[in-house]
Amino acid sequence: MNIRPYQESDAESVSALWDEVFPNNPSHSNPKLVISQKLAVQPELFFVAEINYVIVGTLMAGYDGHRGWLYTVAVSPQYQRQSIGSNLVQHAERGLIAMGCLKINLQVRVSNAEVVEFYRKLGYLVEERISMGKLVT
Repeated sequence: MNIRPYQESDAESVSALWDEVFPNNPSHSNPKLVISQKLAVQPELFFVAEINYVIVGTLMAGYDGHRGWLYTVAVSPQYQRQSIGSNLVQHAERGLIAMGCLKINLQVRVSNAEVVEFYRKLGYLVEERISMGKLVT
């Protein structure tokens, strides 16, 4: 497995992966929109994992100078439980730490207990917070 920065030629493969892994995402999470937005801001924190030149995982990260965030961690279902997700997270953590990041946050849907357990095994803790959002368009 190879983890590398996203390249524009990856767009179709990444979109297909996200459609498979996140089938009920809202319209503001449309892969083409999300990818173009990420390429405009910290594209160096957009990673893909590939096996034999096939994209099997992705991770987008961000750093605002105060906190780091992990977004769109996705691994193709047929490649899950092979340490791809763990390797992507650790790769992003190293990149964020190199930028001076002291704390990394992420959000998981309440209904996704399996993913919560995945992050617990990587050292992430459930924090007593209320996540809020507002669509502005």
